[in-house]
Amino acid sequence: MTVRLLPCGRRAVLVETADVLGYQAAVAELAPDGVEELVPAARTLLVRFDPSVTDAGRLGAVLRQVSPVDSAAADAGEVVIPVVYDGEDLAEVAAETGLSVGALIARHSGGSYVSAFCGFAPGFAYLSGSDPALHVARRSSPRTRIPPGSVAIAGEYSAVYPSASPGGWRLLGRTDVPVWDVERDPPNLLPPGTRVRFTVVAS
Repeated sequence: MTVRLLPCGRRAVLVETADVLGYQAAVAELAPDGVEELVPAARTLLVRFDPSVTDAGRLGAVLRQVSPVDSAAADAGEVVIPVVYDGEDLAEVAAETGLSVGALIARHSGGSYVSAFCGFAPGFAYLSGSDPALHVARRSSPRTRIPPGSVAIAGEYSAVYPSASPGGWRLLGRTDVPVWDVERDPPNLLPPGTRVRFTVVAS
């Protein structure tokens, strides 16, 4: 697999790759000298290193030899999230996708998801694996406040809002499961690599 390496200051290298989780799992398994942190995003992996141990040139030579592995073999376990499917955008998304509300719920809850990366807010995990039929655009006008626990979709991702915030994702439902809790160790319930399933519960 072809990867592109970009220097990122004195302490990091940015890796562009089509299989971020697989590449991350391979680097974690290899554990190159000096690597301090791996930060995945949608199409990149930030590799932070200790410049007293290695440098971008030496580390880059190692990273170019890395081949992605099956990230499922090194994942962070599975989390089941019960969802009440009564979101404000449920009917609109069903109409847009040509599905009935029941079929939309069945497809979303029947999916197998993986936390690909976290961003936007602490604990906001971008869950990959959505049914292609459910790939819809964000709202043209974002809401000023989305309640914590809202289950939403946008583009190719699903997510659970960890806290109240503005947002433009399409709301399908809600859950009582706290995906971010500063009193918990670790606070993030859905770190990258975590497998996620949604289950339907009555309101």
